[in-house]
Amino acid sequence: MFLRSRDLTPEYFDSPERTSAEVAEHYEWLGRMNKLTQFDRPFRVWIPQILGAEACKRLSIVDLGAGNGMLGQTLTEFARGHGWDWRFTNVDLNLPEPGSEGSTSGTWVKASVTDLPFATNSFDLAIATTMTHHLNSDADVSAHFREARRVACQAVLICDMVRSPFFLAALWVVLVALRVPKEFRRDGVQSVKRGWRESEWRRLAASAGLNGARVWSEHGTRILLAHHLKGGIGEQTDTTGTNGSRPLPV
Repeated sequence: MFLRSRDLTPEYFDSPERTSAEVAEHYEWLGRMNKLTQFDRPFRVWIPQILGAEACKRLSIVDLGAGNGMLGQTLTEFARGHGWDWRFTNVDLNLPEPGSEGSTSGTWVKASVTDLPFATNSFDLAIATTMTHHLNSDADVSAHFREARRVACQAVLICDMVRSPFFLAALWVVLVALRVPKEFRRDGVQSVKRGWRESEWRRLAASAGLNGARVWSEHGTRILLAHHLKGGIGEQTDTTGTNGSRPLPV
């Protein structure tokens, strides 16, 4: 069956041979796609629902695999619009150039998401978006989930791509229509091929000790994992096994 399992062919963006100009061009196109797809929407919607408005007034958040810091920058502005104070620590193996867009959004730490240099419960919330598919092995993904859980004292919220033929075809059409560079188009398609199914994330969350974590998909494109350490979504076990199921209300 097509896309039955992950295709672990590396993306060009992960290659050490990429030039600084290619990195800049990639992030420019990624920024356009992120705005087009409202990449921050799952976090704008689910963080307040998981934690509640009172807890959202002041949060310390670690963004795992933060890239150029666009998510932290966008969510900081969202929080400010509600009178909330969200402070970000951005973790990535490759730090942005000083002065580049996103480089001033919070504190930056160079580290692997599978071995975080923080004490247990250092942050209120750990998040990640479209980063987990860059990890190659189940062991690394499990370690990533486990480390996110370890450093967060309130919740974990992780988002990535659904591995679906329909999503792959739709994304290819969009990328062709936008006339993106060929390397970006290939990486976009490969990201879906490296993506996930709900059953895979449930299994990996269980192996990482995230007992009761909720896993669901949205719009056939995004897969999400939510683990609330103080009640709510993370403590409600999914027994339906249905595709596209949503978390129970909190």
